[in-house]
Amino acid sequence: MNLINTYIKPLSKIFLITSVPHTSWSALKTEFFRPRLKTFFSLCFGLFIFGLGESVLVISNNGVTPWTVLAEGVAEKIDVGIGLSTFIISVLVFLLWVPLKLKPGIGTIMNIFIIAMTMGGVIPHLYFLNNILDPLFLSFLGTFLVGLGSGIYLIANLGPGTRDGLMTGISKKYGKPISLVRFTIEFSVVLVGWILGGTLGIGTIIFAVFIGPFVSISLKLVSSLYK
Repeated sequence: MNLINTYIKPLSKIFLITSVPHTSWSALKTEFFRPRLKTFFSLCFGLFIFGLGESVLVISNNGVTPWTVLAEGVAEKIDVGIGLSTFIISVLVFLLWVPLKLKPGIGTIMNIFIIAMTMGGVIPHLYFLNNILDPLFLSFLGTFLVGLGSGIYLIANLGPGTRDGLMTGISKKYGKPISLVRFTIEFSVVLVGWILGGTLGIGTIIFAVFIGPFVSISLKLVSSLYK
Protein backbone atom coordinates (compact mmCIF):
# COMPACT_ATOMS: atom_id res chain seq x y z
CA MET A 1 0.00 0.00 0.00
CA ASN A 2 2.82 2.43 0.83
CA LEU A 3 4.41 1.64 -2.54
CA ILE A 4 1.17 2.48 -4.32
CA ASN A 5 0.67 5.74 -2.40
CA THR A 6 4.31 6.77 -2.80
CA TYR A 7 4.98 5.92 -6.44
CA ILE A 8 2.02 4.52 -8.39
CA LYS A 9 -0.60 7.18 -7.65
CA PRO A 10 1.66 10.21 -8.32
CA LEU A 11 2.85 8.59 -11.56
CA SER A 12 -0.70 7.88 -12.70
CA LYS A 13 -1.65 11.53 -12.11
CA ILE A 14 1.09 12.62 -14.52
CA PHE A 15 -0.41 10.53 -17.31
CA LEU A 16 -3.89 11.91 -16.59
CA ILE A 17 -2.93 15.55 -17.22
CA THR A 18 -5.69 17.14 -19.34
CA SER A 19 -4.35 20.67 -19.78
CA VAL A 20 -1.05 22.49 -20.19
CA PRO A 21 0.20 23.86 -16.83
CA HIS A 22 0.96 27.56 -16.37
CA THR A 23 4.07 28.89 -14.69
CA SER A 24 5.37 32.34 -13.82
CA TRP A 25 7.03 32.54 -17.24
CA SER A 26 4.04 31.33 -19.25
CA ALA A 27 2.31 33.93 -21.41
CA LEU A 28 -1.04 34.91 -19.91
CA LYS A 29 -2.61 34.54 -23.33
CA THR A 30 -1.52 33.35 -26.75
CA GLU A 31 -0.04 36.32 -28.59
CA PHE A 32 1.90 37.30 -31.67
CA PHE A 33 3.62 40.47 -30.59
CA ARG A 34 5.98 41.53 -27.78
CA PRO A 35 6.12 38.39 -25.64
CA ARG A 36 8.31 38.53 -22.54
CA LEU A 37 11.93 37.72 -23.27
CA LYS A 38 12.01 34.76 -20.84
CA THR A 39 8.84 33.33 -22.35
CA PHE A 40 10.09 33.74 -25.92
CA PHE A 41 13.44 32.18 -25.03
CA SER A 42 11.66 29.19 -23.44
CA LEU A 43 9.57 28.81 -26.59
CA CYS A 44 12.64 28.81 -28.83
CA PHE A 45 14.58 26.47 -26.56
CA GLY A 46 11.71 23.99 -26.45
CA LEU A 47 11.38 24.04 -30.22
CA PHE A 48 15.13 23.49 -30.59
CA ILE A 49 14.94 20.41 -28.33
CA PHE A 50 11.94 19.25 -30.36
CA GLY A 51 13.91 19.61 -33.60
CA LEU A 52 16.89 17.84 -32.06
CA GLY A 53 14.66 14.90 -31.16
CA GLU A 54 13.26 14.75 -34.68
CA SER A 55 16.83 14.78 -35.98
CA VAL A 56 17.84 11.86 -33.77
CA LEU A 57 14.86 9.90 -35.08
CA VAL A 58 15.93 10.59 -38.66
CA ILE A 59 19.54 9.47 -38.22
CA SER A 60 18.50 6.35 -36.27
CA ASN A 61 17.34 4.80 -39.58
CA ASN A 62 14.87 2.87 -37.46
CA GLY A 63 11.58 4.31 -38.67
CA VAL A 64 10.18 7.79 -39.32
CA THR A 65 7.54 9.60 -37.26
CA PRO A 66 3.84 8.75 -37.73
CA TRP A 67 3.13 12.03 -39.54
CA THR A 68 5.93 11.34 -42.02
CA VAL A 69 4.42 7.89 -42.67
CA LEU A 70 1.13 9.62 -43.44
CA ALA A 71 2.87 12.19 -45.66
CA GLU A 72 4.55 9.38 -47.60
CA GLY A 73 1.24 7.57 -48.05
CA VAL A 74 -0.61 10.68 -49.21
CA ALA A 75 2.26 11.61 -51.56
CA GLU A 76 2.09 8.18 -53.17
CA LYS A 77 -1.69 8.28 -53.61
CA ILE A 78 -1.93 11.75 -55.16
CA ASP A 79 1.45 11.62 -56.89
CA VAL A 80 3.13 14.66 -55.31
CA GLY A 81 6.37 15.20 -53.43
CA ILE A 82 6.54 14.51 -49.70
CA GLY A 83 7.16 18.20 -49.04
CA LEU A 84 3.90 19.24 -50.71
CA SER A 85 2.13 16.33 -49.07
CA THR A 86 3.32 17.49 -45.63
CA PHE A 87 2.11 21.02 -46.39
CA ILE A 88 -1.34 19.76 -47.44
CA ILE A 89 -1.66 17.70 -44.27
CA SER A 90 -0.59 20.64 -42.11
CA VAL A 91 -3.25 22.85 -43.73
CA LEU A 92 -5.94 20.21 -43.17
CA VAL A 93 -4.91 19.80 -39.53
CA PHE A 94 -4.95 23.57 -39.10
CA LEU A 95 -8.56 23.64 -40.38
CA LEU A 96 -9.48 21.29 -37.52
CA TRP A 97 -8.54 24.14 -35.16
CA VAL A 98 -11.74 25.98 -36.15
CA PRO A 99 -14.27 23.76 -34.33
CA LEU A 100 -11.86 23.54 -31.38
CA LYS A 101 -11.73 27.38 -31.22
CA LEU A 102 -7.94 27.46 -31.11
CA LYS A 103 -5.94 30.61 -31.78
CA PRO A 104 -2.49 30.59 -33.43
CA GLY A 105 0.34 32.57 -31.88
CA ILE A 106 3.94 33.40 -32.60
CA GLY A 107 4.79 29.89 -31.38
CA THR A 108 2.74 28.45 -34.24
CA ILE A 109 4.93 30.31 -36.73
CA MET A 110 8.22 29.73 -34.87
CA ASN A 111 7.37 26.03 -34.75
CA ILE A 112 7.75 25.82 -38.51
CA PHE A 113 11.01 27.74 -38.79
CA ILE A 114 13.01 26.65 -35.71
CA ILE A 115 12.33 22.93 -36.04
CA ALA A 116 13.16 22.98 -39.75
CA MET A 117 16.36 25.00 -39.24
CA THR A 118 17.43 22.78 -36.32
CA MET A 119 16.98 19.61 -38.32
CA GLY A 120 18.74 21.06 -41.34
CA GLY A 121 21.66 22.22 -39.22
CA VAL A 122 22.26 19.25 -36.91
CA ILE A 123 21.32 16.12 -38.86
CA PRO A 124 24.56 16.07 -40.90
CA HIS A 125 26.55 16.14 -37.64
CA LEU A 126 24.67 13.40 -35.78
CA TYR A 127 25.29 10.32 -37.92
CA PHE A 128 28.30 9.39 -35.77
CA LEU A 129 25.76 8.34 -33.10
CA ASN A 130 24.92 5.30 -35.23
CA ASN A 131 28.44 4.02 -34.63
CA ILE A 132 28.23 4.16 -30.83
CA LEU A 133 24.54 3.79 -29.94
CA ASP A 134 21.92 1.16 -30.72
CA PRO A 135 19.17 2.26 -33.17
CA LEU A 136 16.52 1.18 -30.66
CA PHE A 137 18.05 3.47 -28.02
CA LEU A 138 18.17 6.32 -30.53
CA SER A 139 14.46 5.83 -31.26
CA PHE A 140 13.61 6.15 -27.57
CA LEU A 141 16.02 9.08 -27.14
CA GLY A 142 14.58 10.96 -30.10
CA THR A 143 11.01 10.36 -28.92
CA PHE A 144 11.89 11.54 -25.40
CA LEU A 145 13.53 14.72 -26.72
CA VAL A 146 10.47 15.52 -28.86
CA GLY A 147 8.27 15.02 -25.79
CA LEU A 148 10.56 17.16 -23.63
CA GLY A 149 10.69 19.95 -26.19
CA SER A 150 6.90 19.81 -26.57
CA GLY A 151 6.39 20.28 -22.85
CA ILE A 152 8.70 23.31 -22.70
CA TYR A 153 7.29 25.19 -25.66
CA LEU A 154 3.66 24.36 -24.85
CA ILE A 155 4.03 25.76 -21.32
CA ALA A 156 5.38 29.00 -22.83
CA ASN A 157 1.79 29.40 -24.13
CA LEU A 158 2.73 31.39 -27.22
CA GLY A 159 0.83 29.11 -29.55
CA PRO A 160 1.29 25.42 -30.39
CA GLY A 161 2.23 23.88 -33.69
CA THR A 162 -0.67 22.66 -35.80
CA ARG A 163 -0.45 19.05 -34.59
CA ASP A 164 0.23 19.82 -30.93
CA GLY A 165 -2.62 22.32 -31.06
CA LEU A 166 -4.93 19.55 -32.23
CA MET A 167 -3.75 17.41 -29.30
CA THR A 168 -4.21 20.05 -26.60
CA GLY A 169 -7.45 21.31 -28.17
CA ILE A 170 -9.10 17.89 -28.16
CA SER A 171 -7.82 17.20 -24.65
CA LYS A 172 -9.25 20.46 -23.32
CA LYS A 173 -12.56 20.26 -25.19
CA TYR A 174 -13.38 16.69 -24.19
CA GLY A 175 -11.53 16.50 -20.85
CA LYS A 176 -9.36 13.57 -21.92
CA PRO A 177 -5.74 12.98 -20.77
CA ILE A 178 -3.16 14.50 -23.09
CA SER A 179 -1.20 11.22 -23.14
CA LEU A 180 -4.29 9.31 -24.33
CA VAL A 181 -5.24 11.91 -26.95
CA ARG A 182 -1.69 12.02 -28.34
CA PHE A 183 -1.47 8.22 -28.50
CA THR A 184 -4.83 8.02 -30.29
CA ILE A 185 -3.82 10.65 -32.84
CA GLU A 186 -0.40 9.13 -33.53
CA PHE A 187 -1.75 5.59 -33.81
CA SER A 188 -4.52 6.71 -36.18
CA VAL A 189 -2.03 8.64 -38.31
CA VAL A 190 0.31 5.64 -38.53
CA LEU A 191 -2.53 3.31 -39.49
CA VAL A 192 -3.90 5.58 -42.22
CA GLY A 193 -0.41 6.33 -43.53
CA TRP A 194 0.49 2.64 -43.67
CA ILE A 195 -2.78 1.77 -45.46
CA LEU A 196 -2.03 4.50 -48.02
CA GLY A 197 1.43 3.04 -48.66
CA GLY A 198 3.71 4.87 -46.24
CA THR A 199 6.69 3.05 -44.77
CA LEU A 200 7.20 2.45 -41.08
CA GLY A 201 9.69 0.80 -38.72
CA ILE A 202 10.04 -0.08 -35.06
CA GLY A 203 10.97 3.54 -34.34
CA THR A 204 7.60 4.64 -35.73
CA ILE A 205 5.79 2.35 -33.31
CA ILE A 206 7.96 3.51 -30.41
CA PHE A 207 7.14 7.13 -31.19
CA ALA A 208 3.41 6.47 -31.52
CA VAL A 209 3.23 4.59 -28.20
CA PHE A 210 5.55 6.69 -26.04
CA ILE A 211 5.20 10.28 -27.27
CA GLY A 212 2.02 10.85 -25.25
CA PRO A 213 3.51 9.72 -21.92
CA PHE A 214 6.75 11.61 -22.62
CA VAL A 215 4.84 14.84 -23.29
CA SER A 216 2.89 14.38 -20.04
CA ILE A 217 6.10 13.74 -18.08
CA SER A 218 7.68 16.82 -19.62
CA LEU A 219 4.69 19.03 -18.75
CA LYS A 220 4.81 17.87 -15.13
CA LEU A 221 8.61 18.03 -14.84
CA VAL A 222 9.06 21.44 -16.45
CA SER A 223 6.18 23.05 -14.56
CA SER A 224 7.51 21.68 -11.25
CA LEU A 225 11.18 22.60 -11.73
CA TYR A 226 10.73 25.98 -13.35
CA LYS A 227 7.75 27.62 -11.70
